[in-house]
Amino acid sequence: MADIGSTAGGMNAPGPAPIVLDFAQRGQPRAAADDAPLPHRHAIRFSGSGSEYFRIWIVNLLLILVTLSLYYPWAKVRKLRYFHTNTQVAGHALDFHGEPLKMLRGYLLVLGLAGAYALAGEVSPIAQSLALLVLAVLWPALWRASLQFRLGNTSWRGLRMQFTGSMGGAYGALLLPWVAFALIGGALGFMAGAAAGGGLLAVLLPVAIMLGVYGLIPYFWLRLKRYQHGHYAYGQIQTSLDARVGATYGVFVRTAGVAFLAFLVAGLCFLLGLMVFGGLGGGDPRAFGAAILAFAPLVALLFVLAQVLPRAYATSRLQNLLWSGTGSEDIRFKSRVGFGALARLLLKNWLLVILTLGLYWPWAAIAVARLRLEAVSLRTRRPLDELSAGARARSGDAAGDAAGDVFGIDLGL
Repeated sequence: MADIGSTAGGMNAPGPAPIVLDFAQRGQPRAAADDAPLPHRHAIRFSGSGSEYFRIWIVNLLLILVTLSLYYPWAKVRKLRYFHTNTQVAGHALDFHGEPLKMLRGYLLVLGLAGAYALAGEVSPIAQSLALLVLAVLWPALWRASLQFRLGNTSWRGLRMQFTGSMGGAYGALLLPWVAFALIGGALGFMAGAAAGGGLLAVLLPVAIMLGVYGLIPYFWLRLKRYQHGHYAYGQIQTSLDARVGATYGVFVRTAGVAFLAFLVAGLCFLLGLMVFGGLGGGDPRAFGAAILAFAPLVALLFVLAQVLPRAYATSRLQNLLWSGTGSEDIRFKSRVGFGALARLLLKNWLLVILTLGLYWPWAAIAVARLRLEAVSLRTRRPLDELSAGARARSGDAAGDAAGDVFGIDLGL
């Protein structure tokens, strides 16, 4: 479940890389999986504790600050290992075997690239454009290396996972988005020139470009997910993803609708509250100021609601789309994250994080990870021991050795 560990429904809660559980045989017809029953069901359980994770989180945060971020790879390993070992699939916990020193090399590489880009921006626009081009060329390779490293260092039932996507596949997944956004950048430059002259074109171009960008994002997102979910492996068993373009666009369109309604309702409530609280002042400036100050908590609540509702809808629906679309003739997954349950949890987390000045963050991360992980179930045609033994017999320990050959980079994808 690639999205669980990275976004955590808007709280950016760290978590395991549940994508490693997407093991399914490639090339199997999806219709066969849909028509035949899968009698063996296996639950996913998460046993993490907010108080336990708080101790890890606060130490990581302090050491990252003291070491000017150089402790980050060690912090990442501690975080991933905690979330992995507390995630149990069919009674067996995941494990993470990443080495901080190897991850440090990858982290320094990313820092160096970011620093070179920032320095190029200080030199000239041309230098910055060239640096951006270099980053665009290198990014697919870094992305693939990150997926290889994360999967190659994650194990379940003693056997490590693999990411089998090719370098060409990574560039193929990202090439079209790069070209499209480059064209959009050119259109923005043209728009700036047209806007200088005024007229109707200056008004219509920004709207058209915004609609175009939003219209491309669902397709590009699905391309990336197909590359990811189509190349996770457990032994010789690999994933397949059956997520339709129409369904993906449906989620994004409905998310836009939820966001529009949320901001509309929040705006109307804000105006109504402003009228009510403003009228309480009775023309006295001091009383008016006190009324507005009393109105401030309501404004904060409206802002949080406007953020939480679309985020919860998108997170729950996209997770359900990806996980329920992953399977094979022998293995399928079912995700049932409820929009209402996630929205209530995120609202509670946001408010408590704000009230505690951020100290509630570890508890929020644990709560979101538990909700999203335990909403997923694993269904198999054959007993899980039989499938796992078959994967081990075909692959031996070669999968475990592959992680040592991957450059230690983890982009959190």
